Amino acid sequence: MKIRCIASGSSGNCTYVQAGEAGILIDAGVSAKKMVDGLLGIGVEPESIDALFLTHEHTDHTGGLSVFLRKYRTPVYGTHETLQAVMHADRTGSLPPELFRSISPGRVTNVRGAEVSACYISHDAAKPVCYTVTCGKQKFAMATDLGCYDSTIVSHLEGADAVLLESNYDRDMLLVGPYPYQLKKRIMGTYGHLSNDDCSSLLVSLLHKGLRYVVLGHLSKENNLPELAYENARLTLEKNWHYTEPCPKLIVANRDVPSEAFEF
Repeated sequence: MKIRCIASGSSGNCTYVQAGEAGILIDAGVSAKKMVDGLLGIGVEPESIDALFLTHEHTDHTGGLSVFLRKYRTPVYGTHETLQAVMHADRTGSLPPELFRSISPGRVTNVRGAEVSACYISHDAAKPVCYTVTCGKQKFAMATDLGCYDSTIVSHLEGADAVLLESNYDRDMLLVGPYPYQLKKRIMGTYGHLSNDDCSSLLVSLLHKGLRYVVLGHLSKENNLPELAYENARLTLEKNWHYTEPCPKLIVANRDVPSEAFEF
């Protein structure tokens, strides 16, 4: 597999996954130009993308969708509720409904031999999900935009060779920052986002000897620092990695520019 975070943060999200012969995008929350540039930067032609999966309908996950689809006509997958919300928000009428295909958690979507599986998550959106992509014995797991997690989500994500987990905010920065109280309450609530500490707790549940990469994503520009997120996760790995295999490589995904691609 080959993974590249084209962008990951509160201002926009898009991740490329090459799984065997399949080229997959997860979310389209940056401009179509940024999506294309991020793909071309690792030698991937945008017209080669086989499928685009949406986690939910918020603009930072769908903002570049209509422009990208007008040119590349890529099939778009998401829960029925997510796709309906995206269509409802389409003021220009430019989204082609014939490209939209509903998925259901518990059912695997096969994309040229890669298996994409969804799991419901807790967020203030219409039936949002997180995803795993499996190809042969390799597995990539990705979970952002969730206010909490449970054993079902852990079971869905576990056993991955690489995980991308939300590390949205530092609690102290959020509490003393300029956001209105109601917004702070929403971010910290069960339908909001995971903090650095929440991310580390989830990470502990996912550790196994085959884990090779840990990517921290969806960092808030106002309420977190890459250094804080990285150090929190680094200490968690240092304290809880009890295997003879090398500790996973820790990466903080960039908010505005593509991160370096990695392969396994």
